[in-house]
Formats: sequence, C-alpha cells, structure tokens
Amino acid sequence: MPDAEIKYAREVILTEARTLHALADQVGKSFRQAVALIHGCKGRVVLTGMGKAGIIGQKISGTLASTGTPSYFLHPAEAVHGDLGRIVKQDVVLALSNMGQTDEILRLLPSIRRIGAKIIAMTGNPDSEMARHSDVVIDLGQIDEACPLGLAPSASTTAMLAMGDALALTVLKKRKFGKDEYAFYHPGGGLGRKLLLVDEVMRPPEENATAGPKTSVRDAIAAIRRTGKRGSGAVCIVNSRGKLLGIFTDGDLRRNLQEGTGFLAKPIKAVMTPSPKTVRKGELAADAYKLMHEFRLDEIPVVDGRGKFVGMVDVQDLLDTVV
Repeated sequence: MPDAEIKYAREVILTEARTLHALADQVGKSFRQAVALIHGCKGRVVLTGMGKAGIIGQKISGTLASTGTPSYFLHPAEAVHGDLGRIVKQDVVLALSNMGQTDEILRLLPSIRRIGAKIIAMTGNPDSEMARHSDVVIDLGQIDEACPLGLAPSASTTAMLAMGDALALTVLKKRKFGKDEYAFYHPGGGLGRKLLLVDEVMRPPEENATAGPKTSVRDAIAAIRRTGKRGSGAVCIVNSRGKLLGIFTDGDLRRNLQEGTGFLAKPIKAVMTPSPKTVRKGELAADAYKLMHEFRLDEIPVVDGRGKFVGMVDVQDLLDTVV
C-alpha cells in the first residue's frame, strides 16, 4: 500500500478517535435521564434508525438484550406500514439520527406520542425536529465525518455505537447484572460454554455413589458400581445430614491395593481423602475445570453453602462443554 494511503487510513482512525474523546465530554444530565428511563422501562427498549444509523441501532439493541434489558429493533420504514403496532405505552423508543431530520423517523414520532411511549433521541443536532419531539436528547455534539467528502457516516456512527454501549453497560451496572444472569442470556457458543454454571454440568446426587463414614470400603466400592455407566469413579463420604466429609476415588483404591486387600474391611473413613477439593453450587464450570486441571483431578464434588453434597463434576463432562 502506498505511503499516502497508509497515512490517510491512519488519519481516518485518528479522526474517529478524536470524535470519541470529545464525546466523553457530552455525557451529562441527559445521559443520566436516558439511563433512568431505560432502567425503569416496564416494556421494551425499541431501537430505530435508517441506513447506517439503523445498523448501529441493531447492535445497541443486541447489547441491551444480552445484558438483561428486553429490546428489539424496529425499522422506521416498516413501522409506518403496520409494525408500529409493536410499540406499547410501557416501551422506551431510542431513535438514532445524526442530523435529526430523517423523514422516516419524523413520521413515527406523532404516533409514538399518541401511544404514550417515551422517546430518547440520539443525535448530533439537539435543535432538530426529532430532538424537539423527544423526552430526552442525548447530544453527540458536532461531528466531522472521516469521509473525504464529509458525507458517508463514519465518525458519527462510531459515536452512536460508543454512546449506545455506554448506555447499555451503565444500565447493566445499575441493575447489578452479574455473571449468573449473563450466562443465562448466552447459553450457546464459546462464550456461553465459558459461562456455564457447575449446576448445569454436574451429575446429580442420584447418579453418584455416597456412603456413610462407617461403611466398609468393600461396600463403598459396590456403591460405585451401582451408579451405572454415567456414575463417576469415586464415592463421596457424607454424614447423616448429607455434609461432605471426604472422597474415595479409583486412584485411592489402586494405591491401597498395593498393600494388599485387608483394607477392604475397614470403614471408608479410614482410607478416604478428608476435606477434599470442592466447588460451590453456582460457580462457573470454567473455574471448576481450572481447579481440576491445577490439581490433576478427574472429578470434583459440588457442595452448597452449608457443605452439603449436591453433585459431582466429572472431567469428561467438562471437556464437552467448557473446553
């Protein structure tokens, strides 16, 4: 690529970077009002915009939805041909237009007003007709496009995207939206697998062998065999209240067999591993995998907040999910 082209490409990026730097100064009272409207929305946050702004609106809507705020994108041209019926009084409409004069959006505003939904305008022209008909105006400030003609949306759409992310993530923080909720909305793909909870991959108690501390090793081993194909190669030792006391694995069995078979008549508490490594119910499966990898464990018991045995995570199950 000629030096002149490289120089210009860098200038485009720097132009958009300067736009974002200036945008940070635009965040103020109206932004706080927009966050309050979205956070308090009893319906859905409806994004709308034409052309490139519409594409940015779709992305903002997706970010809102994935972080706990019900949202969808409404094409303004389709809205005036019947899709306006999707909007209800409890909704908040977030309209995107840099100049604030997009005909398709302006035609929607009176109808949205009659429905009773709140309107947030995101625009670079706070004196526009769209802004005047809105409840809250997020002013993006005066933006010079990076396009050499000064026409193609570039710096303006970058600003909309950044402001939309700021809105969505501020609302997320205000909701105290945590990893558990995030995992719920991302069940598929690599991200979803990383956010699976141990509750979703563990083998339930009925599929795992358990024994009391006075049970003989022989009987405890028999309990392992009775769990069937899906059962793990370990028995968890629990007291009368179900609290986990220890674990006895096939590795423990092999090590004890090197000294003969006399231990088979002993109570399992004599040969178990007391206070084994565990994971808590509600933790990420990925964290369980890290612990198992670090300590070279094939299975790890899952306990609740009181230490009660509630399941078992087997490394083979984790390999199918988080890796």
